This record gives sequence, structure tokens and C-alpha cells, in this order.
Amino acid sequence: MAVATTKTLAFAAIVLAALLHSSAAQSTYTVGGTTGWTIPQGGDSVYTNWASGNSFAVGDILVFNFAVGIHDVTQVSKANYDACSASDPMLIATTSPARVTLNSSGEHYFICGFPGHCSAGQKVTVNVLASTSAPSPAPMASSSPAPRRALTPASAPSPASTASAPTPSTSPVSGDSPSSAPGPSARPPMTYTVADSFGWNIPRNASLFQSWAAGKDFMVGDVLVFNYSAGAHNVAEVTSDAYAACTTTNPISLDSRPPSRITLTTPGEHFYLCAIPGHCTAGQQLSINVTGEAGGASPSGSPSPGSGDMAPPSPNSAASLAGVSAAALLSVFVALLF
Repeated sequence: MAVATTKTLAFAAIVLAALLHSSAAQSTYTVGGTTGWTIPQGGDSVYTNWASGNSFAVGDILVFNFAVGIHDVTQVSKANYDACSASDPMLIATTSPARVTLNSSGEHYFICGFPGHCSAGQKVTVNVLASTSAPSPAPMASSSPAPRRALTPASAPSPASTASAPTPSTSPVSGDSPSSAPGPSARPPMTYTVADSFGWNIPRNASLFQSWAAGKDFMVGDVLVFNYSAGAHNVAEVTSDAYAACTTTNPISLDSRPPSRITLTTPGEHFYLCAIPGHCTAGQQLSINVTGEAGGASPSGSPSPGSGDMAPPSPNSAASLAGVSAAALLSVFVALLF
């Protein structure tokens, strides 16, 4: 009986270590952080500094947030990276957000394939390390039954909690995508003030509004607020072609009463510009990508985020999955012992 119990302990420990390792092995990185994937104001040092502050491994995922039709993600060789050439690409992604899985170790090179963007600093190199092997379970397998007796009063669940413990087949240990994270994926609707305190005006540089939008998670039900002086500006929602041409012929909507509040009612790309002649070509235009659908109400007892202006935190589920997996599997581990 003691031998069987020891074998059960060893087997459960090995399964626990392997599953915890697999759940924590992958990480998701948003390229450029809140800057997103755009022409950086500080040159290519913006992305160089971002990459140097992270450690990448095989299986990790890069997320590129950018305005569709204005940027793309092109993976190239080192020679083409140095030359800012998009010829013979290994990968091209034109839909945002673009998720690129790092499936091999070594240097990986990414640029924006739009003419002039790479030379203006929209390029990044990531050094991918080989995946580390799982910790050796040998020391755990040789453990004596003594620790089991020490765990009994502190960790042994009651019959009710043992019955409700989740089985390994339902534990969320299969990756770090937000869709696999525990809990509901929806969040309450949020309100975003376009360009924050700068407002809806002719920008100092053409990338100001796209830099503001980069990294934000816009969802159906969210609200955009455009602050501007009446008579000086307006807000026109237009098609992709009209946006690229800076024309307001047959706009989808046009509002000239500040502050303009626009509720995002459909997923996909949305395009906005100022219809006053010359303002769009001077950079007063904004494109955003709307994904998913926000929940209908705030959690009970918490304030509504309707008046907030902060983007929801980007998912970094490796740590949270590891924590949940540890708790769930520990329950199963203890249940196996008894």
C-alpha cells in the first residue's frame, strides 16, 4: 500500500510539473507597448529599446497593433532588414492586430513594407532563445511519504471541495491567448477621448492620432469623444478609400457639434477625418480597429468606466494561467493522495 501511494505521489508530481511548465512556457508581447506598430517619433531606437527589455523564447507570440491600409508587418532576411527592402518577404500581415508566433530560435527581422516607413524607424529585431526544457522530476519522484503527512492538515480538502475540484481536462493550461484565459472575455463599455488633452485638432505631426490609438483595445459598445472648437473642425466618418484620399464625398456620418460622441456599433475598421479643407491632409485623421463586443454593465459595486479614458490592460496570460493551473492541479494532486 505504501509503495502504491508513493508511485501515485510521484506520478501526480510529474504531471503537475509538466503542465505548469507548459502553461508558463509561452508569453505574448505587444510590439512597442503602447506606441504600437507605427512610424516612431524617436526613430528605430524606440523598437530597439523595447526589444532589449524583453526576453523572447520559441513559442512566444508578437502582437503588432497598427492602422490597416497605412502599415503592415513584413518579416524579412537580415540583408533586406539592413537595406529596408520588402522584397522576397518571409511573411506579410496586413490585418491588425497581427499575431506572429516565434517558431524558431535566432534573430527575427520585421519591418513595415510601406515605402519610407522602415527607413523612418518602423523596424524591429528580436532575438529568440531556444525553449527551456521542463524541470527534472527525479528529485520529486524520490520524495518520502513524510511530506504527505505534513500536507494533510493544511491542504486536504473537505469532501465537498474534493467533489467540486476541476479535472485536468478542464484546467486552462493550453496557451496564453486571451480567448483561453479563465473568466468572461467581455468587459464593460469604455469611453475614449481622442488624443486625450490635445483634442481633435490639426496635429503637430501626422502620426499623432495613430500613435494615440495604437495599443488600445476598441470594442463594440465603446464611445469615442472628439473635443474641438465649433466652426473650426468637424468629425466625418468615411470609407477606407475616402480616408486614403482625404475626401468627404458621401460621408457615412458628419457631426459639427462638439463634443462629438460616436458609439462604435460594428466591428472592423472605422475611419474618421476632419472635413474642413486641408485639415485631413495636414494629419487630422484617425483610423481604428474595432474587435469583439463589450459587456453591458459594470460589475456590481464597482464604478462604471464610461467616463474613463484608459485602455484595458493588454493580456499577459502566462502568469495568470500558471497561477490558476497551480491551484487547480494542486487540488487534484491532493485528491489523488487520499
